[in-house]
Amino acid sequence: MSAHDPRVDAYIEKASPFARPILDHLRALVHAACPSVQEDIKWGMPSFQYGGRILCQMAAFTQHASFGFWQHAAVTEGKARDGMGSLGRLETIKDVPSKRELTALLRKAMALIDEGVTSTATRAKPAPRAALKVPADLRDALAGNPGAKATFDGFSPSARRGYLEWITEAKREDTRARRLAQAVEWMAEGKLRNWKYAKAK
Repeated sequence: MSAHDPRVDAYIEKASPFARPILDHLRALVHAACPSVQEDIKWGMPSFQYGGRILCQMAAFTQHASFGFWQHAAVTEGKARDGMGSLGRLETIKDVPSKRELTALLRKAMALIDEGVTSTATRAKPAPRAALKVPADLRDALAGNPGAKATFDGFSPSARRGYLEWITEAKREDTRARRLAQAVEWMAEGKLRNWKYAKAK
């Protein structure tokens, strides 16, 4: 594969007019900082690879462009992502860091690859979801229908939560009563809350 991939040319050509100069500029900076970089298209967007690994990527959207380092956390020293890549929302070339600044970041990303560093991202463990209590009306309804109760008791926590949230989030009493009756009926038939959307096996 040549250093410049025609698919990247096509991607830039199809981008919104405001985004083309930004993408061209970013592409030029990447090649200047890393002459051996190879271009590719991954996940539908231009990707730059170095040493057989992804160095960075760029993309164009309706009203902004973005640029991100594959090892974002290590390159940016833990700077939080804001959903706009590693450089934030890019609407004009003025939003792109200076050549000197971006070159330094690119060289840092290259050094991580040279050193064999893999992923340095630290993912925070999601907070455990609070267990939902079975409301009295559902508990009483299940007590009066052994089949529904057996199904409910055999559900996984997420399957139980599906019914519990559906019932407890009803804003009107009559809506809640209808959902409660429907839930018991479905559970008596061994059905999950969203059984209609389950893929047929």
